[in-house]
Order: sequence, then structure tokens, then C-alpha cells
Amino acid sequence: MRKLVYYVGISLDGYIAGPGGEIDFYPVSDEFMTWMSENYPETLPTHVRKHFGFDDAPNKAFDTMVMGLGTYQPALDLNISSPYAHVKQYVVSTSLEKIDDPAVTLVRDPLSLVRELKQGDGLDVWFAGGGKLAGSVLPEIDQLVIKSYPVMAGKGVLAVNGEFQPTQFTPTRQVSFANGVYVTWFDRK
Repeated sequence: MRKLVYYVGISLDGYIAGPGGEIDFYPVSDEFMTWMSENYPETLPTHVRKHFGFDDAPNKAFDTMVMGLGTYQPALDLNISSPYAHVKQYVVSTSLEKIDDPAVTLVRDPLSLVRELKQGDGLDVWFAGGGKLAGSVLPEIDQLVIKSYPVMAGKGVLAVNGEFQPTQFTPTRQVSFANGVYVTWFDRK
């Protein structure tokens, strides 16, 4: 059975993006990008991967991703309808009427989708956000991979924004980088 993994960058105060969806305030180093290219190359958009020299890298952790409209919209704003062409892409939205790209599937019911995907074969399923969507699928998240950045955002998109659902996870591994970034793995208890 595949796991649903929330692989996400978070500020010290719990935001995954700024109020306008910004993520450019996160400090990223060459050391971190090398680590990412070796461990999670599929988590960078297809059009960005070539700039870092790993456009042909095989998927290592995920072959499927689930994202909300807030995660998908920046690509649409660049006229990119399939931002992660190297994985199977699902966009959860109640406001989009359709997606004009056969490589991206529009979904209305995220819980049914993730339950079905977890039963399938392949690599794990990458849950890419946003916060409201994370709140709705929290009962199905099996693992967190949190990239903790040493920055306070002050306002923005929360990592999880939903009903009060205390859910315990156990830290299982951590790596750190010279610029103060930590990546920590948490498994559901």
C-alpha cells in the first residue's frame, strides 16, 4: 500500500506560502538543492528541473501528486498546464470548471481520491498542499516530510487549516543544512 506523504516547506510560524502564494522568501542553498536532486528530484516543476541539471532524474519517492488550486495556479499563470509532467497530477478544486490538459486530472472529492491512490501500486503519493486541502485529507496523511526554514512569514497560507483534529506523528529522521534548514520525517502514530 502506498503512503500519502505531505512533503512541504514550512516557515517557523507555520506558513507554507505568503499571502499571495509566495515561496521565494525561503532560503535555498546549493547544498540543499543537491540534496533535493539526490532525494526528491520529482518535487520540482518540470520546467525548473533542467535549470538545476536534473531534468532527466528518475522519480525517487513519488510518482503521483495531489495539489490544490493554490499550488496549481502559479503554473497556470505562466501558461503551464502540466507543471509536474514527470508524475501523475491531480488538482483538487471546486472552482475550476475543467483543465485543458489530459496529463492533469481535476478532482472534486479529495478523500475518495487519496484513499483510492493509496490502494494502487507504485511509489508513494506526494501531497503538495495547500493548507485547507491538508485539513480535509489529514485523516489519510501517513507521513510528513517537513522542510523547516529559519524564517518567520507573519502571514500567509497555513500548513494545515481545517477542523480541530489532533493527530500524532512520531519523528523518525532529520537532516540539517548549513543555512539553518532542517528536513524532518514524521510517521503517523
